[in-house]
Amino acid sequence: MENHHHHLMVTRDNIIIQEGQHCDDHLGALISAATTQRRLSVISSHLSQQHSLSQQVLNSLSTASQSFSYNNNSEEDNKVRRIDDDEKQCVFCTIVVGDSPAFKLYEDNICLCILDAKPLSVGHSLIIPKSHFSSLEATPPSVVAAMCSVVPTLSNAIMKATHCDSFNLLVNSGASAGQVIFHTHLHIIPRRAHDQLWKSETFRRRPLKSDGDTALLADSIRGQLAHLIDKPDLVTEK
Repeated sequence: MENHHHHLMVTRDNIIIQEGQHCDDHLGALISAATTQRRLSVISSHLSQQHSLSQQVLNSLSTASQSFSYNNNSEEDNKVRRIDDDEKQCVFCTIVVGDSPAFKLYEDNICLCILDAKPLSVGHSLIIPKSHFSSLEATPPSVVAAMCSVVPTLSNAIMKATHCDSFNLLVNSGASAGQVIFHTHLHIIPRRAHDQLWKSETFRRRPLKSDGDTALLADSIRGQLAHLIDKPDLVTEK
């Protein structure tokens, strides 16, 4: 019986057969497995390179995205700082953001109620919008409505706490009307009988005259309203 010796040397790149010319089925299977292994190794190396490249691209995109987000945030922060610089002289704005002290009584998303720092009576309070508006006429109607909507509850609480049964709701809009802080605000001023808070309350009030001047005044006001709220029919009302 003929005896064939086969010496098989397997390398990464090739298969070498020494001393023997006959390969049986087992040897063929080994050769096929080694070839497959080599091909898989090449494919794996190629995929690894692609993965590494893809990861580099993703990292670059992530870095760019973070840089873009950081730059955008910086612009927004600068915008906020510019707004704060414009309003830094407003004491109410500094109270809203917490930079100045105040006795806060009430707060919601739109407005804040605090005790007046120089009260005309005990419990004198202010309702201020959180956004800066220089006067009542510059304040959006929705903000004015929100401020007025809390007046009944706040005034009731203030009167009970100060043992009063009356109050004045006051707005000073414009310097000639006595406005000192040019940030819209409503005054709630608790009152007591005979407190003589204002001398003007003792003045004798003159009755309105039903004459031509009064009619012209009413027509003029209705005309202005017609332009402001686009209701021309108000002009003809008497």
